Amino acid sequence: MSVLEAAPTAVLTASTAVLTASTAPVATPLDDARSQLASAIDVLGYGAGLQSLLSTPRREMTVAVPLRRDDGSTSLFTGYRVQHNLSRGPAKGGLRYSPGVTLDEVRALAMWMTWKCALIDVPFGGAKGGVTIDPRQFSQAELERVTRRYTSEILPIIGPEKDIPAPDMGTDERTMAWIMDTYSVNVGYTVPGIVTGKPISLGGSHGRASATSRGVTHIALAALRHRGISQHGATAAVQGFGKVGHDAAVFLTDAGVRVIAVSDQYGAVYNRNGLDFTRLSAYVAATGRVVGYDGAEPLDGDALLELPVDLLVPAAVEGVLHEGNAARVSARIIVEGANGPTSPAADRIFAENGQLVVPDILANAGGVLVSYFEWVQGNQAYWWNADEVEHKLEERMLGAWQQVVEYAVARDLSLRAAATVLAVERVAEAHLLRGLYP
Repeated sequence: MSVLEAAPTAVLTASTAVLTASTAPVATPLDDARSQLASAIDVLGYGAGLQSLLSTPRREMTVAVPLRRDDGSTSLFTGYRVQHNLSRGPAKGGLRYSPGVTLDEVRALAMWMTWKCALIDVPFGGAKGGVTIDPRQFSQAELERVTRRYTSEILPIIGPEKDIPAPDMGTDERTMAWIMDTYSVNVGYTVPGIVTGKPISLGGSHGRASATSRGVTHIALAALRHRGISQHGATAAVQGFGKVGHDAAVFLTDAGVRVIAVSDQYGAVYNRNGLDFTRLSAYVAATGRVVGYDGAEPLDGDALLELPVDLLVPAAVEGVLHEGNAARVSARIIVEGANGPTSPAADRIFAENGQLVVPDILANAGGVLVSYFEWVQGNQAYWWNADEVEHKLEERMLGAWQQVVEYAVARDLSLRAAATVLAVERVAEAHLLRGLYP
């Protein structure tokens, strides 16, 4: 019996113990991405040569990003742009600013983006970029100078037909406006299609800012229906209260789900009756964190992952669900709002326990889907209204969900395996049809 058909298991007892160093995950995101690819290659029966081709980035660039600080001093940062695959179209992927950015992390994220684009059938390959910087420690003027210098350094490999950046952790629509302007000034004319996630006034798309969260919500509600759980009164916990987690928590609440806990990098808050997101959002806007909110009880951030809920949405960073804590995670359904939050070892434990895991390349694909809509609108110089964007987003997300579920049931695969195999097969087909040059 496949995990999709298994009856939901009894809720496990949650532990609030803080993880120790001995139980911390050891595998990197790149290890996880390559492991997932290897499993898909085995299912498809492809050879080692094609596996090597699909596991290796097509192009990657590491650049120095000097910054003249507001006080006149100079700092130096490292930036990356990795284009994993170009067989199905130009590269597409976000740009993150984080002190933890590494080349291997960017490689993993670019690979996942390749599979994500193929799975939802948009004509892009996967890319990712990053600068190793903590944006909270710098002024807006300093971040603008970092962005413009980074853009100028990677200028030879980006473009609306080459590689189209978008916002990610630590970046936003203002960052995209700076990239668009820097690129446009260098080529001598305005190029709206160089980035997605732009401000509406510069050719951005309605619905882009909340698209990932909308997609996560559509998939989460579909997963609840699939498991026979009514969304009205179902309980949920959301790890991460940033771009994805905040809006996902709000949208789930609007749909009738009782979101009882959320967390950020500082800690978590819990209210068994459901959180009031109007009040909580106002508190976070004023303080920059969920900790201290008086409408809920404080909770350790790791303990949130182990709450006995129907739905868990990890929507922060990679690797938070791993061999060290997976046995204590009792959510009946896990919908990955973040990229790579679950290790292969944790996946195996969840499968053994009958827990349904909806993989990131399906669950959080709403962002790149509406980025594709924005790119199409920019190329046509014709913009859709918000209702049109939302309708197209829901239709495409639920269509991809149905394809993955049917594929998984027919072949007795997990949702992650089914999604990855489908995506890898589409990318491999493009490779084989195009052939090798020369």
